Amino acid sequence: MGWATRSIRALSRASCCLMAFGLDALPTAQAAGPPRAAFALVGEPATAPFGWVDFCRRHDGECDGGKLAPLDINLTAGAIKELERLNQWVNGHIEPVADLDHWGVVDQWDYPTDRKGDCEDYAILKRRLLLEEGFPRQALLMTVVKDARNEGHALLTIKTNLGEFVLDNLNNEMKRWDQTGYRFVKRQSQSDQNLWVQIGEPTPAPEYVSR
Repeated sequence: MGWATRSIRALSRASCCLMAFGLDALPTAQAAGPPRAAFALVGEPATAPFGWVDFCRRHDGECDGGKLAPLDINLTAGAIKELERLNQWVNGHIEPVADLDHWGVVDQWDYPTDRKGDCEDYAILKRRLLLEEGFPRQALLMTVVKDARNEGHALLTIKTNLGEFVLDNLNNEMKRWDQTGYRFVKRQSQSDQNLWVQIGEPTPAPEYVSR
């Protein structure tokens, strides 16, 4: 068993009433109707964020697996319910702390095994928990955006047959990517988690992500 798996299981065990990764104890969410499809325009390869590269270096095996054929989530009412429940649970159980206060560095991507973290830590945990639940890796894409203040922010893009949605630590609602108000910069490729691609018109990437 790898370090990351042990740590995440320890995080889940801390909530004694949760099974596995706590999904059985997540609050019930109302199933949404079929949303209108909206897909982001993906462009040329982009430089992977330093935080992701460093995360892969520190967590041996976490970023292995090679290329896969693109695969979207079939966005049924059940899938919507599960995605929203997990998003709400992680947002409610992790204390927001800036990397500088948490790790002593400006930007570090990691699992919030001490129940503290900032935006990319929330997204990484959501991605891992959804992978454990059987959602395809190709549809769970770490993403870098710029917020209204032009500051860097990270979230998880959910690629589905009915469009692209985001799980965001600043919002408990699963939103369509084009209704977030963010300027999307780059994200993981569906076929290769270590290849990042531009989103929309090229724009300078933020030096780091926070919040």
